[in-house]
Amino acid sequence: MGVPRTDVILCAEIDGAAATAEQLVHPAMAGYGHFTAMQVRGGAVRGLQLHLARLDRATRELFDVGLDDALVRAHIRHALQESGPDASVRVYVFQPEAAEPSVMVVARPPGQPLAGPCRLTAVPYQRPLAHLKHLGTFGQTYYRRAAQRAGFDEALLTGDGGVIAEGAITNVGFFDGSALVWPSAPSLAGITMQLLTTALAERGTPSRYDAVRVADVLRFRSTFVTNSHGVATVERIDDQVLPVDPGLAAELAAAYESVPFDPI
Repeated sequence: MGVPRTDVILCAEIDGAAATAEQLVHPAMAGYGHFTAMQVRGGAVRGLQLHLARLDRATRELFDVGLDDALVRAHIRHALQESGPDASVRVYVFQPEAAEPSVMVVARPPGQPLAGPCRLTAVPYQRPLAHLKHLGTFGQTYYRRAAQRAGFDEALLTGDGGVIAEGAITNVGFFDGSALVWPSAPSLAGITMQLLTTALAERGTPSRYDAVRVADVLRFRSTFVTNSHGVATVERIDDQVLPVDPGLAAELAAAYESVPFDPI
């Protein structure tokens, strides 16, 4: 059997009903809103409360109103009735003219786990308002496509002096032998990143934030990336061949797998 296509839309609903062409005009044209992405298995997801908190926090910042957790969960459950209990789900929040914010749930076939080790290429770009998972993705999409055309797996977003922020669709982390090090440059606090930080702290491996430059990466024992598809080690950034710590790779995988799924 081949790998299932993940670009097929199984279900697209706005406020709990099938999305119409007229309803889709605003999110397609405006480009103002935010979202969260999750891998749902058996109608449950890791870090559900973190996803809900992200949606509520961003809705307050962008639209000056909160977002009801129970309503979001109900919309996701309704969409899963159409798509099935295993799916890649994105929850978008946007605001049509003179209306309350709307919630759009899009379900696709389940995504594949991150495959590593990965190869990254550094690019001179940082996302505006990086703390938000917003819809302004042109820059990161452009650089990620260019990276893949050049034979890399992901683009590494950097600022002045090669200061590392994040990947185009990932967080990037480092291990110095005693702790995880996350870049302190503006970036999105990914859900998997947050779950992994907590799970590893419970296992005795702390985390900290620090400035990390592309020129610094060889001083770390291992580099890795995270997103909603999981965790993967990094073996190369441009022409720098990076060390990969097999023990850390196993520990990262075990810590992530130990995080329970929360029923939606």
